[in-house]
Amino acid sequence: MRQVYEIMSSNTVPSAVIRRMPRYYRYLGDLLSRGITRISSADLSRRMNVTASQIRQDLNHFGGFGQQGYGYHVETLYNEIGHILGLDQEYRVIIIGAGNLGQAVAKYTNFNKRGYKVMALFDSDPALAGTIVGGNPVYHVDTLPEYLSEHPTDIAVLSIPKVGANEVAEVLIDNGIQAIWNFASLDLQIDPGKVVVENVHLSDSLRVLTYRLKQLREAEKGTAE
Repeated sequence: MRQVYEIMSSNTVPSAVIRRMPRYYRYLGDLLSRGITRISSADLSRRMNVTASQIRQDLNHFGGFGQQGYGYHVETLYNEIGHILGLDQEYRVIIIGAGNLGQAVAKYTNFNKRGYKVMALFDSDPALAGTIVGGNPVYHVDTLPEYLSEHPTDIAVLSIPKVGANEVAEVLIDNGIQAIWNFASLDLQIDPGKVVVENVHLSDSLRVLTYRLKQLREAEKGTAE
């Protein structure tokens, strides 16, 4: 039976904490797959390179799950974090943009296994309408309002160029979409009271990587001198 905790409003939980929760979930899932049943915050901190104090503070935002002298029951904590993240539900997903990125998402098998059920793709290219990608039909983007009126959908993945992305987002919102996973190369200009958006900038991540590479090489050069 699930333990019930008093969970603070998401508006009071710092965004940095929320962004660490999927990482905890991933590490705990790995521990489960290896048959580890319990772990201390100190052991978890060594594995994740996060301080034990930070782990305790993060989890305390949601009521706390550890027991003094015992640590954390891995499966319980894994399930509770999954519940916090909404992963104990299934989400119906559509993908706007059937190019390389959209097709990669549609074909990603773990996407469906983790509760995100891709239902259809949409594209502005008439040649793609009627094709099948990852077992899902591709429709012309102009049919979005009609499709959404007949098929309840939870999440839209936006994998199109930034030109026109805001306009497509407005169509999605006007037709009931409440969550957008945005891969367009801009931050959507929409009313945050209507929809939740996760902007994913792949180029930003790559630039962070090149910065760290530059620092590493400069450090190695300094050591050599």
